[in-house]
Amino acid sequence: MGTLTVRETITYSANLRLPSSMPKEDVKDIIEGTIMEVGLLECADRQIGNWQMRGISGGEKKRLSIALEILVRPRILFLDEPTTGLDSAASFFVIQSIKNLARDGRTVISSIHQPSSEVFALFDDLFLLSGGEPVYCGEAKMAIKFFAEAGFPCPSRRNPSDHFLRCINSDFDVVTATLRGSQRHRETNITSDPLMNLATADIKSVLVEKYKRSEYAKKTALKAREMSNFQGVEIETIKGSHASWWKQLSTLTRRSFVNMSRDVGYYWSRIVIYTIVSVCVGTLFYDVGTSYTAIFARGACGGFVTGFMTFMSIGGFPSFIEEMKIFSRERLNGYYGVAVFILSNFLSSFPFLVAVSIISGTITFYMAFHAEFSRYVFFCLNIFGCIAMVESVMMIVASLVPNFLMGIISGAGVLGIMMMTAGFFRLLPDLPKPIWRYPISYIGYGAWAIQGSYKNDMIGLVFDPLIAGDPKIPGEDVITKMFGVSLNHSKWWDLAALYSLIVCYRILFFVVLKVKERTAEYFQSIYAKRALHRFKKRPSFKRRASSKSHLHSLSSQEGLNSPLP
Repeated sequence: MGTLTVRETITYSANLRLPSSMPKEDVKDIIEGTIMEVGLLECADRQIGNWQMRGISGGEKKRLSIALEILVRPRILFLDEPTTGLDSAASFFVIQSIKNLARDGRTVISSIHQPSSEVFALFDDLFLLSGGEPVYCGEAKMAIKFFAEAGFPCPSRRNPSDHFLRCINSDFDVVTATLRGSQRHRETNITSDPLMNLATADIKSVLVEKYKRSEYAKKTALKAREMSNFQGVEIETIKGSHASWWKQLSTLTRRSFVNMSRDVGYYWSRIVIYTIVSVCVGTLFYDVGTSYTAIFARGACGGFVTGFMTFMSIGGFPSFIEEMKIFSRERLNGYYGVAVFILSNFLSSFPFLVAVSIISGTITFYMAFHAEFSRYVFFCLNIFGCIAMVESVMMIVASLVPNFLMGIISGAGVLGIMMMTAGFFRLLPDLPKPIWRYPISYIGYGAWAIQGSYKNDMIGLVFDPLIAGDPKIPGEDVITKMFGVSLNHSKWWDLAALYSLIVCYRILFFVVLKVKERTAEYFQSIYAKRALHRFKKRPSFKRRASSKSHLHSLSSQEGLNSPLP
């Protein structure tokens, strides 16, 4: 989370995963030791950074990601291109930190992106792949010798990793062939880059066949057989988290609350907007009174407050999307369960929702209406339920549509349907019975919220008639005859139904996340099988070693000497 400092991020992660029985002093020692181990001491108290503030550098973020993984001291650590997007100096320090982990008795397996010669020298073993085919597997320092034995020694003034990539990356053979057909290219071909005279696919094919018959492949296969034949070795399964359920809940709640407090876009901006809109609504409906026209004004005010004003809560969707990304990664690593995440999110957001409800309710209610305190309490509780309901809907949308733009569009569509069937634009008895009245209006929050609002506002009031001299109109008649709302149950029943929907939608959110977990593995296996099927159809798998004898070593073509005798 960009709002947290480096030390806070590591501390929260440690509290989520380390055993609850571990003394606080030991946990603190592990946290500080990890910070020292990855070289983050100087920036330990700086925020990571997000859209509203500049934070730590890219290299420091990489090392922080590594620090979060080594907290529990894993025996094997997998890293996917930890140097991507970093300059040569930052890349070296990141890999140097990883090297220190390997010296501590842990195995680190990492893919690497265009390493410099200094970075390449830090690796113990090297596995070269090209199009899925193994080109070399063995000690990194012996790779130069293997390429020399295959007839492609590395020039003395070239980075070995650059040389290996030039030999095995055949993605640009078509481009090279096209350029070779140009007269201008043929004129400068000899002096610009002699390597362009060779087809990389041919070089790779020679290397692949050479490796298959080499001692390096035999040693690798022998070591794999020896490892697979181990008997009686107990492999300890490291659980993602050893913390208790209660500690996970308290830690997640604190972390989420700190994030919401520091992120201006999460709740603070909404509080400001809600305050401004509430003042606008209060002045527009100021002292609305009990005239005949006030009947429709009160209905419009109730419809706006429970519908359009609470609709603004979708503004927190971007921040929640970022929190969902963190949840997905931590959930895959087994940091905590789905129920803990949902409950902690509600508990951490509860104070902000209460603040929004009280501020909006107080301003709007006391500017527009003059009624007893109990009606004010219901008014605020109704706003709270509507806002919480909107957030519950957007959580489900975020779990199904993680894309920001599509999520906003989908969420607005779902909430729009709920508002359309609330009974404001068309009375509830007039809604088409299939689908719109049953079940849409019952599972949407708008119908329950606006019914409760009408009852809270108009029961007990008496309105002036349309024509002077006619009998005055009781508020109960307005509710039943003009707004089509039944008085068979009280406003508190409507409020209870609204809060029950919040619970139901949170449970639905839980079910969606659990189903996604169960089905993700199934779909990933299908995707992997299809990808492997397409993979095996590649021409590179069918290519055989070239029998041409005119392929000379790259060093001899470039006029450079090989470092090997």
